[in-house]
Amino acid sequence: MRLPRSGAGWTIAVFGVLAVLLGALGLVWPEAQLRMLGFEVPQTRAAGDYTGTFLTASSMASFNMGVYYLLAVVTEWRAFYRFTVVFRLVTFTVFTLTVLADVAPDRFIGVALWEGVGAVATALGLRWDARRSATVVADVDGSAPTSTKGQVSGVSEGAKTGSAAAGPAAPAGTDR
Repeated sequence: MRLPRSGAGWTIAVFGVLAVLLGALGLVWPEAQLRMLGFEVPQTRAAGDYTGTFLTASSMASFNMGVYYLLAVVTEWRAFYRFTVVFRLVTFTVFTLTVLADVAPDRFIGVALWEGVGAVATALGLRWDARRSATVVADVDGSAPTSTKGQVSGVSEGAKTGSAAAGPAAPAGTDR
């Protein structure tokens, strides 16, 4: 796997790796994960207690989600990055409300905070990446600066339109 190519990519990669690792932990050693989240781990479970089943399903979902996040990093799938910001904020809200309603133990707020901080970090990474890619260069004729966003080659506008007077394009960032 190659390293992320953007700030937002790094935030998605960190979340992806941790989701894979925590999912694997839940599959291999579910009691450890329950304790980390602040849940009690009784010696025996009553008939009809499907905690283990639910934890297996949640851990497998976490593992798979981590793989999806890592795939998004490898392909630099920026639409996915933006999508995660919104839904991680929704997850933050739901998990926080779950703790406030005493449905989950107080330590579960850590999961909510992880989601919220991750969403904000990715949003900031996306913003930082956008600013970084919007570099400004001066036009060949010395007029006002223009953005290079979307520029794919050093071919001048005249050359693109077939103008014979345009001549060869100068490499980006050089003077004629």
